[in-house]
Amino acid sequence: MSRRIEIVEVGPRDGLQNEKVALEVGQKLELIHRLEDAGAKRMEVVSFVNPKRVPQMAGAEEIMAALPHEAGKSRIGLVLNLRGWERCVEAKCDEANVVVCASDGFGIRNQGASVAEQVDALRGIMAVRKKEDPPVTVTVSVAFGCPFDGEVPEDRVIEIVSAAADLRVAEIALADTIGVADPWTVRRRIEAAKKAAPNTRLRMHFHDTRNTGLANAFASVEAGGRRAGRLGGRTGRLPVRAERHRQHRHRGLGVHAGAGRLRDRLRPRQADRHRPVDLGPARQDAHRLGHAGRALSLARAS
Repeated sequence: MSRRIEIVEVGPRDGLQNEKVALEVGQKLELIHRLEDAGAKRMEVVSFVNPKRVPQMAGAEEIMAALPHEAGKSRIGLVLNLRGWERCVEAKCDEANVVVCASDGFGIRNQGASVAEQVDALRGIMAVRKKEDPPVTVTVSVAFGCPFDGEVPEDRVIEIVSAAADLRVAEIALADTIGVADPWTVRRRIEAAKKAAPNTRLRMHFHDTRNTGLANAFASVEAGGRRAGRLGGRTGRLPVRAERHRQHRHRGLGVHAGAGRLRDRLRPRQADRHRPVDLGPARQDAHRLGHAGRALSLARAS
């Protein structure tokens, strides 16, 4: 019996935020349009962070202004705090993805706030959210390990999941931000999260930093995952091997994602078929976005 997973594309946000070269708004829009032409229907396109701190994410409002609402497509904005939420609403994003770090070390360095302060910020956002505002999803980052605090206790992750579920967010993602998860831990955390938030969609987000992304994605599907996000490999000229392996493995399981192959995802539109995507100077590191950013997020069907 076939099963389906939903792809959530994160390339325009997660794929670009750590690049040394900050792309122009037009370049980012071209990437977004080509990903949508290739079949991406739900995508993180912008991040409402301080552009002085993360210049790669500058131009969020201009990008959203150039992406009028289209039925069947959801453009997601990343949010860290109340100010980011206000910008997200003003920019008319279709969804807001609020990040809560599962460790104080990462949270303070990345967002200037402890875990408790980030959960309070989420509560503040949900308190002011109006019915007509975009739905809120929550990503629990460093849910499997932190580069500063080391291993992240499962109890800490589940506390955040429970708090988010109590606030009735639309979806919760557990993110292996630095790529240290293993399939056994993935299964255990999915089961714990499902118990803590039985009525909330659950999504998983992996990085292939240590070549475990595919195995973790496989474990997620086995554990009941239905919603997935992916990020193209090296932007501009994408390595396709890992994506082909993942699609082949999922097809073997009777799992279908409903998206084109990675090699086609940045294919130019008809008018530009012979021109590659202009995404600035190409990096010589063949693993840049391929290993640092190949992302897969999985969630139960609603």
